[in-house]
Amino acid sequence: MGEQSNDKSCTEKHYWVHPKDLPLSCPMPDMAVWNAHPRVYLDIETKGEVACPYCGALFTLSG
Repeated sequence: MGEQSNDKSCTEKHYWVHPKDLPLSCPMPDMAVWNAHPRVYLDIETKGEVACPYCGALFTLSG
């Protein structure tokens, strides 16, 4: 489980996101492969964790 960095694409399986990153979309605009699949906005605030329906990347809200 690593911290998200700007050189990662949505091929990484787990991302930690911060409230400043909301609203959350996958792929995120700062990902190297920002156009890997259609952008989808994800509701991470309800449960604190959400998976992308396209690529399966798991996002966890920290802080």
